[in-house]
Amino acid sequence: MDGARRWRLRQQAPPDFLARSPYPALVRQLLWHRGVRSEEDARRFFGQAPAEHDPLLLPEMDKAVARLRRAAREGEAVAVFGDFDVDGVTAAALLTEALSELGCRVLPYIPDRYAEGYGLNVDALRRLAAQGARLLVAADCGTTAVAEVEEALRLGMDVLVLDHHSLSPRLPQAAALVNPRRPDSRYPHAELASVGLAYKLAEALHDALGRDFPRRRYLELVALGTVADLVPLVGENRWLVAEGLRALSATSRPGLRALAEEAGLGGREVDSWAVGWVLGPRLNAAGRLAHARQALDLLLCRDEAVARDLARTLSALNRERQRLTEAALARARARVESAPLGSLVFVADAETPAGIVGLVAGRLAEEYYRPAFACERGDTLSRGSGRSIPGFDIAAALRSCSHLFLKHGGHPQAAGFTAPSDNLEAIAAALTALAERELAGADLTPCLEIDAVLPLRALRGELVAWLDRLRPHGPGNPEPVFLARGVTVADARPAGADGQHLRLKLRDGPVTWPAFGRRLGERAPQPGQRLDVVYSPVRDRDGEGALELRLHDLRPSALATT
Repeated sequence: MDGARRWRLRQQAPPDFLARSPYPALVRQLLWHRGVRSEEDARRFFGQAPAEHDPLLLPEMDKAVARLRRAAREGEAVAVFGDFDVDGVTAAALLTEALSELGCRVLPYIPDRYAEGYGLNVDALRRLAAQGARLLVAADCGTTAVAEVEEALRLGMDVLVLDHHSLSPRLPQAAALVNPRRPDSRYPHAELASVGLAYKLAEALHDALGRDFPRRRYLELVALGTVADLVPLVGENRWLVAEGLRALSATSRPGLRALAEEAGLGGREVDSWAVGWVLGPRLNAAGRLAHARQALDLLLCRDEAVARDLARTLSALNRERQRLTEAALARARARVESAPLGSLVFVADAETPAGIVGLVAGRLAEEYYRPAFACERGDTLSRGSGRSIPGFDIAAALRSCSHLFLKHGGHPQAAGFTAPSDNLEAIAAALTALAERELAGADLTPCLEIDAVLPLRALRGELVAWLDRLRPHGPGNPEPVFLARGVTVADARPAGADGQHLRLKLRDGPVTWPAFGRRLGERAPQPGQRLDVVYSPVRDRDGEGALELRLHDLRPSALATT
């Protein structure tokens, strides 16, 4: 029953860290692990101090606002070109609504993942120009679209780029390139998602036009896109998401209300888990298996009946996405385990749809603790997606062999490419060789980072209230992870349709806690057995919000014989 993961207890915070603050010792420890270094940092973390920054500090934001102010005053046709993931769709929805209400004639456009691929493309630009667009706003794409922006200019369109992806050596000649990763950026927070950039642009544009800014209506879109895109929930992102989740729980959008109802969230608080695991996958399913325009239509929908139909369609697509993902994972695991395991996993499969390769790569990286790529192998073109581990910049890895791709881009931990199928073997060899060099000597055994030892009997009301204040959780502010030793199994039973999960009742002295372990079904303990468990306290996802334990791992207790 021993797990394959290492357990590592994180270092203690310095004893004098926030010693005179009102925060309990365990909370100070958790704040230290999340990068808080001063009482002012802590005040901002807990929302007691402003965390928003001036939009005009973003590079070329002033140019973007000036061009859009003219478009709004003259009622110009403005094309809003998004992406097919939740960040790109929410950014497109926010800009479509904001620019329409400010006087522009908006032409929203989301590319087809299969027919067009990621980012700007010449055929789409020509169609938008033919519809009268003289200004194009690229949201969640465009940073590397040098040739496409040149074509847009030739067609008579000005181009504004709102993007957070990694920069290439050559930048497009856009009228404004608003990207917080630019080296000339004065903006204090470089991790905004593209929907966050769209929000900042809309805020600055409303101010420039002397119009009231309906921030709550747009913050719910920011929360959706920011959480789903897995950007760090620190600094301004944390504030935007916290405010956005409050707005989302009381949304007036028919589409989001219908989607929450269809997913079983009706009437319940929407937190970052609900976005990341329930709403986000349903919105993403449209772009993965059909067309992301369905997700955009749901966000913009004003008709209750149409919204319910769209919500049912997205939920059905999500169920199919789950089925396809599990089948693709089974094939991928079989390929990986048929050969010696190197420092990088690379699988290509003609049966795996391009829309789910990122999900497959993410699971492979998690299970094998290595950078992982999964690809849809086509007859002539192949599309791949990669996910990484700390210490290996996967976007930089693609740049190191950029001559092998037709398109590539992404972030240090997540990136993708389109390439000739004949190049896949060379791509796999180049990326594997780079990983072997950069990860030489690294321990590639999966590791569980544990914040502190916390016996289950110590989980009491006041501490639980403090832990609740650490939400919303996500990258950069993960759920606290604790170790409890010597707990007794009061009950254990499999869960899920195929028994791959595990439900437990764990006793520690006078207290008993319900617990749930994803993919721990094969390691079910016996009632009466004593365990050491690594866990996070979370709100019950299937009930009324009561507290339960999410198990990350378990082992027979070292205290079992004492």
